[in-house]
Amino acid sequence: MRVLISGSNGLVGRALTERLNETGRESVALRRSATASTPDSSMWEPIRRGTWANDVGPVDAVVHLAGENIAGRRWTRDVKRRIRESRVLGTEQLCRHLATLDPRPKVLVAASAVGYYGNRGDDVLAESTPPGSGFLAEVCRDWENSCRLAAEAGIRVVNIRIGMVLAAKGGALARLLPLFKLGLGGKLGSGRQWMSWISLDDLIEIILRALADKTLAGPVNAVAPNPVTNHEFTEALGRIIKRPTVFAVPAFALRLAMGEMANALLLASARVVSHKLDEIGHRFRHPDIQAALGSIMLTEN
Repeated sequence: MRVLISGSNGLVGRALTERLNETGRESVALRRSATASTPDSSMWEPIRRGTWANDVGPVDAVVHLAGENIAGRRWTRDVKRRIRESRVLGTEQLCRHLATLDPRPKVLVAASAVGYYGNRGDDVLAESTPPGSGFLAEVCRDWENSCRLAAEAGIRVVNIRIGMVLAAKGGALARLLPLFKLGLGGKLGSGRQWMSWISLDDLIEIILRALADKTLAGPVNAVAPNPVTNHEFTEALGRIIKRPTVFAVPAFALRLAMGEMANALLLASARVVSHKLDEIGHRFRHPDIQAALGSIMLTEN
């Protein structure tokens, strides 16, 4: 299998590339144009220059992970525009090109996020649950819809709605660990908001399953089977690293510091499960938060 990866320099892209190479599958990185200021027709270098045949060549599958970092900085109007366009317009342009290829890739595994569901309290959210409201939910909905050009061309499309990815050397956990190790960790807001998470190892296995399993199509929630509240996550991480977790951060302080992003990323509640992975009997390496954090911290040390 020859797999094209966009976003290959990110946390997930690097791990996926390594795993594909270990299993004897060839990975090819899709690069953005270094001069592109907007994610439109000049975003992907091989498409812009018309060099796809030489730079990329035939591929059996595509894993599309690229997109502007949603937590990199406070959400101004311009930042929100870039977040949206990098996902919606970038995916649309890529899918339009994939539809013209001969031969076409057999499968496109495209990233989405559990932000699709918005802030839903204690409701249990599965793949059939309608989208929520708010900026992230709207972006995720349109992001997934932009894959329709590939699906209409006969490419099997899997939209993986990814939860919070846990890894020692990247993502949210890597940013939290220094504070927790100093004994400054604590719950965010009330701590009652649900967090749907996935270990990096399990996410890679889900992507590989989506590439190979022809029964998977459409949205697939890439989350561990046991979501936890923010309070439960905080206590579990404190136990693993043997530090107190008493410094709760009030919701108003998060909103003052981060604005709209605090409500969407830190205080929103999404209790997400994956019925589709359950139906095919998918097994997780790390189904529970305590064991997952323990395994991750072992790799860090």
